[in-house]
Amino acid sequence: MNSDGRVVIVGAGPAGIRAAQTLAAAGIRPTVLDENARWGGQIYRQPPAGSGFTRSKAALYGFEAKKADAVHETMRALLPQIDYRPDTLVWSCEDGRLDTLCNGQDASVPFTHLIIASGATDRVLPVPGWTLPGVYTLGGAQVALKAQGCAIGRRVVLAGTGPLLYLVAYQYVKAGAQIEAVLDTSAWSRQIAAVPKLISQPSTFAKGVYYVAWLKARGVRMMRGVTLTGIDGAQHVTGIGFKTSDGNEAVIACDAVGLGFGLRSETQLADLAGCRFHFDALNRCWLPERDAAGRSSVPGIYLAGDGAGIAGADAAELAGRRAALALLDDLGIAQQAQAAQPGGMDAATLERRLQRIAVFRAGIETAFAPPQQPAKQWPDDMTVCRCEEVDAGTLRRCIRAGEASEINRLKALTRIGMGRCQGRMCGEAASALLSDETGRPLESVGRLRSQAPIKPIPISPMLFDDDIAAIPEEARDE
Repeated sequence: MNSDGRVVIVGAGPAGIRAAQTLAAAGIRPTVLDENARWGGQIYRQPPAGSGFTRSKAALYGFEAKKADAVHETMRALLPQIDYRPDTLVWSCEDGRLDTLCNGQDASVPFTHLIIASGATDRVLPVPGWTLPGVYTLGGAQVALKAQGCAIGRRVVLAGTGPLLYLVAYQYVKAGAQIEAVLDTSAWSRQIAAVPKLISQPSTFAKGVYYVAWLKARGVRMMRGVTLTGIDGAQHVTGIGFKTSDGNEAVIACDAVGLGFGLRSETQLADLAGCRFHFDALNRCWLPERDAAGRSSVPGIYLAGDGAGIAGADAAELAGRRAALALLDDLGIAQQAQAAQPGGMDAATLERRLQRIAVFRAGIETAFAPPQQPAKQWPDDMTVCRCEEVDAGTLRRCIRAGEASEINRLKALTRIGMGRCQGRMCGEAASALLSDETGRPLESVGRLRSQAPIKPIPISPMLFDDDIAAIPEEARDE
């Protein structure tokens, strides 16, 4: 098993790195595939080599600098014990094989055991004007700061909801950027009601309180319970409109907007692998099924980190270790791996810690729930699927004509979710609109089925080497 790399991990964020560490401690040499150029994932993203700017880890990661450094150094120490493949996009999974693309070269990676630690991306709900130049996701705004060393604009408004809203604001202001306002669509009353669960992780809760207090002390305008009405501009963002909690309308001038409503798990690979899914009412989304150890419904496939359910970086590290122990247990060598775990963290301890974090996460989802029934506010001419240029009116006409009451049928008839993002940006919006128009619960309209490639891949000669070789050389340029 070690020699042919049959144990594979997808993702080199906190979950993937801890999974690799646990496997290596048991004498397994896993293959670690990562789409990024450097390990760390999104939360502990490192600037690219030769980036041309220098920022300390304290500046990049704030309170999490020590954790980031520990994760980075763990992976660095692991490199001789693993087969690490950065810049590698995994675009399909089928029959014990992953299809990958690295530096323009296609490669098939077989596996007998697979840990999917695919992470998360921004949860996006559209508002009028969201396709204007100058509108970014909150995660995109964070990547610009961490990986490019720049802000998304000179006068930035951050809008939506979720802990990332305040974290990005804190990171931007600390880096010297101008934040005009933070507009939170969640009501203050919801956030207060969630405190009993949030204090189950007192240090994490305290960090959130600190970010808000720090921003207030520096005069950053923060408003809760707002309803976003639209982003203004012709060729570029010039402002953002909203209604306050008491119904007054307002506009704030800006040249960039960071928009996001929490995070959504990247589940496409688990879908292609054949994992069963269930609807999670708390997160209002479909997630792959897994047991407390991280085992999926498919033997030999394990799920860890935010790709299986949003829980944060600390939980990702624990879940990566736990999934690796489950894998080793299934191989019959868990006992020797258990002895090598740092701090004596056995399976039961890991599960207890994960359960405590789950209580906190329930509080987070309560405090920062995305807007309920958002589609009711969307005008017909607002773009919902930017890849295929499908607007809300097109979707409504299709649904009202009785042609679609299930999301994949709507996809087939309108092409929503068929573009480059494969429904990552528009899938939740389409489901919300379908639910609103049919009067059915969100879970009853189905979920978008994933299709390979799960992310765009180039159509290039390397995909057709055999065919090209068969063409006479003198005819190849015709």
